[in-house]
Amino acid sequence: MNLNPKQLFPEIDNFELLHHQMVTKKDLLNFGNALLNEIQSATQTQSIQTKQWLKSAEVRKLLNISPGTLQNLRINGTLSYTKIGGILYYNHSDIQKLLTGK
Repeated sequence: MNLNPKQLFPEIDNFELLHHQMVTKKDLLNFGNALLNEIQSATQTQSIQTKQWLKSAEVRKLLNISPGTLQNLRINGTLSYTKIGGILYYNHSDIQKLLTGK
């Protein structure tokens, strides 16, 4: 985590004074908010990167294609899929292979 003192204590110019001061509720609140923001941003990026199965709408958005084009990719076997309960799922690694041409 990259938290600098200026981010935690924006009202203080001389950070040497921090060594001799008590921690206040405002300081704890600033720290808590900064920590929460870091955790939220880390988990959002991680969840996007680790999602293995994507729905049709997500694939269309990722590839910037229409529903008909996605259907053509399914029909001609270019993109494999799994149908569970009427919902089509696509493996993220298959999409990456399609994008890289491998």
